[in-house]
Amino acid sequence: MDYRSEWASSRDDLVNAITGLGFPEELGVEIAKQLGSPKAMERMLGYLYNVKPQSVELVVDEMLAICSDVEAWKEKKACEEANAFYNEILNHGLSGDK
Repeated sequence: MDYRSEWASSRDDLVNAITGLGFPEELGVEIAKQLGSPKAMERMLGYLYNVKPQSVELVVDEMLAICSDVEAWKEKKACEEANAFYNEILNHGLSGDK
């Protein structure tokens, strides 16, 4: 399965879960756009299935928490990569000689 079809499938699952809780379809579509990845949507689905939130505010709050976690993870990975490059420079100089 390619990324687009995986994303579309995850979006459809998320929209179905949100409409199944009585919320509008548009909410599900927008949340899927904000989450951006199938993995984040799967995490949201887990929340919806387990908690069964009764208000839009709770759904949006969880979406924001997931987005925040994803951004923190991306920042951590970027810092790790920069740190690895910096250590390489410290250990081998700018020429990269080993």
